[in-house]
This record gives sequence, structure tokens and C-alpha cells, in this order.
Amino acid sequence: MPSIHIRRAHQLPIAEARARVEQVAARMHEKFGLAGEWQGDTLGFSRPGVTGSIVVEHEAIDVQARLGMLLAPLTGMIEQEIRRKLEELFA
Repeated sequence: MPSIHIRRAHQLPIAEARARVEQVAARMHEKFGLAGEWQGDTLGFSRPGVTGSIVVEHEAIDVQARLGMLLAPLTGMIEQEIRRKLEELFA
């Protein structure tokens, strides 16, 4: 099963970092149909063929996702879109 792991450093307060992750989640929902739910400082997301999480830490954002075989060809595109959005919001 293909996977994505991205760790992005930041220097924001947790509340601000979490608000920015909400923007990433909104984009993932819009573009890929992923639904998310917060548990503490972890946003879990899923849809058929994709599960993962975005953890908001004091100094970093940690994104992990597992893709089903049907989405394997899109791994690069999905990872690129997540990296682009994280760079835009946490630069």
C-alpha cells in the first residue's frame, strides 16, 4: 500500500498552526473528497482508498497517509499538492 509522510517545521502558536491545518484539510476535501475529524491536536482523515492524519506539534506539522491500490497512481500528485499547500501556509 503506497504511503505519504511529510514533516514540515513551523514557528507558530499551536492554535494558529491548527487553523492553518484546517485550510489544508479544506483543500484536501475540495480536491480529493477527504473528510476529517479532530481528536486533540490530530486531524484524522479518510475516504474510500485513503486514511491518514495530520498532527499539529509545537514545532512541526506531521502528515501521514496510506493510499489504496486504486489511488496508487495519484500518490505523487497528492503528495505534491499537500507539500505545496503546507509551504504556502507555513512559509
